Amino acid sequence: MIHSFLMIGQSNMAGRGYAKDVPLIIDEHIKMQRNGLWQMMTEPIHFDRPSSGVGLAASFAALWRLDHAQDEIGLIPCAEGGSSLDDWAVGGALFENTLSQARLAQRTSVIKGILWHQGENDCSPEQAKDYSEKLAVIIRTLRQELNIQEVPLIVGALGDYLSNGLFGQYFTAYPLVNDALVHFANSHSNSYFVTAQGLTANPDGIHFNAMSQRILGVRYYNAYRDLKHIFDPVTDEDKILSAIYERPYTKTEKSKLLEYEFTIGNMDGKEYLRQLGALG
Repeated sequence: MIHSFLMIGQSNMAGRGYAKDVPLIIDEHIKMQRNGLWQMMTEPIHFDRPSSGVGLAASFAALWRLDHAQDEIGLIPCAEGGSSLDDWAVGGALFENTLSQARLAQRTSVIKGILWHQGENDCSPEQAKDYSEKLAVIIRTLRQELNIQEVPLIVGALGDYLSNGLFGQYFTAYPLVNDALVHFANSHSNSYFVTAQGLTANPDGIHFNAMSQRILGVRYYNAYRDLKHIFDPVTDEDKILSAIYERPYTKTEKSKLLEYEFTIGNMDGKEYLRQLGALG
């Protein structure tokens, strides 16, 4: 049985980290949903934009796997870059697409959690004021429609760098959104908040960079595993990530990596076959 997780929100859930900045995470038992089917996870997990990249879900899933060595995890990507909370309203396109994707996933998996990161597009005092209430309607209806009332929901803070970045003038109210996320997590059962303390951005000053996304995934997993808010960085985050990166690849994983290098043109056919044969 696949244990699946719904990924919803905007671009920092989808992921915009540069893949070149962090080691790969490859695990044949981490799946992602494509066209209603499961395939082995590769990043980017989302394809909502040409700029899609590293997100938090890969390190979240890799840590889940360390605790569930005999099981498979599935990621259901439904985030949409640039989306506001109103774009996620019940009955809207993003909400309906999420229901559709989740229901497809439920045919072959059991949804065990919801991962949410959104709020950059709601950084104004007026929008932040109603944020918790609007989010509550979205999550409550999603839970009811999918019959997943008890699964944990993890919500993450916006980056503290936002007001100092290239477009900082548009994000001065980000602390109000973070306050609303904390309020939501504190006032709704099975909901847990994760801090973005110390995390840094791409040059655009909006999106978490790849290393920060890896760390954010560690924090999301700790909140999920321990069913608690994470208000401070997790102890030994770098060591935790090292344990993920140092996991030896299986033959299947090595074969998939070779196939990828061949299909994108980084390796000719003879070299591909030679290395494939060397795997035994």
